[in-house]
Formats: sequence, structure tokens, C-alpha cells
Amino acid sequence: MNCPLHDRETAAQLLGYCARKLDSESQAILERHIAVCPECRKFADGQRAVWEALEAWQAEPVSADFDRRLYRRIEEDGSWWDRLVRPLRPLVRHWNVAASAAGVFVLLAAGLLLNQPPAVPEAAKDTAQVEQVQPEQVEHALDTMDMLADFNRQVKASADAKM
Repeated sequence: MNCPLHDRETAAQLLGYCARKLDSESQAILERHIAVCPECRKFADGQRAVWEALEAWQAEPVSADFDRRLYRRIEEDGSWWDRLVRPLRPLVRHWNVAASAAGVFVLLAAGLLLNQPPAVPEAAKDTAQVEQVQPEQVEHALDTMDMLADFNRQVKASADAKM
């Protein structure tokens, strides 16, 4: 027999054996296995101890006014949701008034939002202005850029020479 602790399908049989819910044939097979398998014997002994403790446990007797005290405590404490919703209960009782008020609020908010013209950013209001540039200005700008590019090449060359 394969060890029930190492096989998921037969692990339920070992628990059934410990709970005394197996038929006599399966119980006999598992008893033979437990006699030779120390892991299963340890598991069965632990389960037996749990079952014996559960059988020996005696619940304390319930007082006569237990139900009354329990229901009173439930009403006093309530859940956090109950405490949160408690102020809204009068509105819920008159749900049609609350629904109407909510509907009016939604309509007013929609009307205010739709009535306002869309906001246009300041940058969009300015139109692009084309400046009139003389050909001499363009030529001067290009010459300056060529001069700066030559200067940049010379600085890089002198830096490379120093290294």
C-alpha cells in the first residue's frame, strides 16, 4: 500500500480512519499500514488526541437570559456599516423624496456644466504672426552659424590635441 500521507487521493482515507468513519475492511488495511509506517502512526496518534479532546470537552451551560442579552448587545453594537448608514435611514424610509432630490441635483449639475462655454487656453487664442524678414538678415544669420560651427570644431580639435 502506498503511504496515504504522500498520496492526495488516499489522504482522505487516513482522516476517515482517525474519525472512525471507514468500513471494517478499509480500517483493517490502514491499521496494518500504520503498524509499519511511523509517519502515519504519528499522524493518527495526533488525530486521535484531537478527537479525544473534542469528545472530552464540555460546553458551559447557557444562562436563562442569554438570548435577551445577546440580542440587546447586537442592537447596541451594530456593525460599522450600520453606524455609518444610521443617519441616512430617515431618507431611506422616504426613498421617493431622496430619489427625487438626487435627480434634481443631477439635472442642475448637468445644466450648469452644459451651459458654460468651453474653456479655451490662452495660447490657442493668440494667432501665429509671421514676421517679414529681409534676405540680408537671413544671410547674416547663416554666416554667424557657420562661424560658430568653425569655432566649435577648432575648440574640439585643440581639446583632443591636449589629451
